[in-house]
Amino acid sequence: MALEPMNYTPGMEEDDSEYRDMLRRFVVCLILTIPVFVQSMGEMLWPGAKWLNPLPWPGALTQGILTTPVVVWGGWPFFVRAFQSLRSMNLNMFTLIGLGTGTAFVYSWLAWLFPGLFPEGFRNENGLVPVYFEAAAVITTLVLLGQVLELRARARTSSAIKDLLNLAPKRATRVSESGEEREIDLAEVMAGDRLRVKPGEKVPVDGKIVSGNGVVDESMISGEPIPVEKRAEDSVTGGTLNQSGSFIMVAERVGHDTLLQQIVAMVSEAQRSRAPIQRLADTVAAYFVPAVVGTALIAFAIWALWGPEPRLAHALLSAVAVLIIACPCALGLATPVSIMVGTGRGAQAGVLIKDAAALETMEKVDTLVVDKTGTLTLGKPSLVGLKPLGNLSEEEILQLAAGLEQGSEHPLARAIVAAAQERALSLSAPENFSSETGKGVRGRVNERELALGNRAMMQDLGIDTEAGESEAQSREGAGETVMWVAVDQKLAGLLRVADPIKEDTPEAIRELKHLGIRVVMLTGDNRKTAAAVAEKIGIEEVEAEVLPERKIAVVKKLQEEGAFVAMAGDGINDAPALAQAQIGIAMGTGTDVAMESAGITLVKGDLPGLLRARILSRATMKNIRQNLVFAFLYNTLGIPVAAGVLYPFFGILLSPMIAAAAMTFSSVSVISNALRLKTLNLKG
Repeated sequence: MALEPMNYTPGMEEDDSEYRDMLRRFVVCLILTIPVFVQSMGEMLWPGAKWLNPLPWPGALTQGILTTPVVVWGGWPFFVRAFQSLRSMNLNMFTLIGLGTGTAFVYSWLAWLFPGLFPEGFRNENGLVPVYFEAAAVITTLVLLGQVLELRARARTSSAIKDLLNLAPKRATRVSESGEEREIDLAEVMAGDRLRVKPGEKVPVDGKIVSGNGVVDESMISGEPIPVEKRAEDSVTGGTLNQSGSFIMVAERVGHDTLLQQIVAMVSEAQRSRAPIQRLADTVAAYFVPAVVGTALIAFAIWALWGPEPRLAHALLSAVAVLIIACPCALGLATPVSIMVGTGRGAQAGVLIKDAAALETMEKVDTLVVDKTGTLTLGKPSLVGLKPLGNLSEEEILQLAAGLEQGSEHPLARAIVAAAQERALSLSAPENFSSETGKGVRGRVNERELALGNRAMMQDLGIDTEAGESEAQSREGAGETVMWVAVDQKLAGLLRVADPIKEDTPEAIRELKHLGIRVVMLTGDNRKTAAAVAEKIGIEEVEAEVLPERKIAVVKKLQEEGAFVAMAGDGINDAPALAQAQIGIAMGTGTDVAMESAGITLVKGDLPGLLRARILSRATMKNIRQNLVFAFLYNTLGIPVAAGVLYPFFGILLSPMIAAAAMTFSSVSVISNALRLKTLNLKG
């Protein structure tokens, strides 16, 4: 078979040389085979049409002359592969095809050239030795047709990769330091370039918006049709479509480093991988071909000893029919074609499968261990509330607090500053800024003394917190972080910061439970916050205040109890647990380390993506089982019929030509069944 490219790149020309070669051979062989078939089977097709059957001697010669290029030239690739399989003792479908067509072809020429060599058992009622050029020609042509159809189908299975590559624009608009805009090829874009993206254009590479805004359709990476509003400091992904608005972005990842190229690389690697279930087909095939050759020899012997006259001719036809119908091509295609189509469908829905084993394993999961921050929640703290407790308004408190927090790099400080920026508040630089570890920060803003921190800081400063205690305790019980604000040594208000739960998390948890999956939440947060979050989203089992090594211990403990565990996380601290679980699921919004440790990556980083992965896994494995059952059943029923087991009861014999047609049909049926996965509904 033709080799598949290791890496796909935009603009890559598809190598269809094998398909074109097989198509050319098929067309030529079909033209030559039709007269051979009509001449040989003429009276069966049109009773009484004597003109279709010329005298045996010249008629057989005509068939032989027409059949020779069909078998020798048209079937040459099959004979080469058959010889290689025999030399390496790695017997396969081409072994059977080569033996079957080669036997019929050589026998027919010997019967025509040296009929005197053949005993009575080969002669018909007219005393002539029949030839089977038409069987060799038709079988070769039908096998070529099967190869053409398989190669076309194989090209369709990689269409997901081609579709992804076509998402990348061919050109980009570079903006110079002077503001001049110039179109360049995508390959010329360098990290750090400023690029203009206009309405209706695709984002050329991964980067960050520095000015302007847009409404971007990110369905190609998330599977979700709702466009997302983007403004300054927001990240954008190459290949996504800017529906409206105009913005300038800075290129951060280009070439093979872009998310689109990483998705393409992951999909192509997964399509080349082998699922564990493939071992079943491989094991069967290893014993299957020798067993078929043995069955053909037994059929030949039985027909030669006890069959009707001409015994040896019937024996030869039965043996050839067994060899042809038993070709295990359907068995070999059953798993890899489904894997290729399934992984491609997953990529289109934002579910990246690292390898075929991960796709198979996902179906077996009964326990999901999920990290809280960044997986169940956004992983980005934000200001969720502000309550004045003095004479200052909400806006005044936020303006002062954000001005003070400009000097801090703490995630909670960034949340307060971001909230002020969203309200377009002007912030003054802090003076005499100081940070007290584990308590908070202090300083001067707009000539006012400020302190922002926890209760311990307020107590150290001698500030009475009685007025806010009830509110603070209530909010802390709900999983929020409460910060006290004091202005000029007096309590001014409370700021509440929380890591918001992703909107679709509660529904996803309910769906997972409906599927019978046990959900366990892990987090390094304190128990009170963890319990509050778990209650909101409907999770009963919680492990709080856990370190990375403890996460591994939790996964191991569940495995020792007999659970088949999937671990979902997004951070570096989740990587060890992702590797320990039977299947690791990384959030695409998380770290590269987490994605490297996982078997499945959810591009959008959402739990509904996990549901899509589950549906995809179950559908793909069901498809593979259907293919294997069909292939096994086909051979189980076909071989005895080809051997002639029905002849004593119904007088039915299977022609090698019919066997070849059935063999081709079985392969096409398996491929057609696998291609149904392209339209799989992953919404559940």
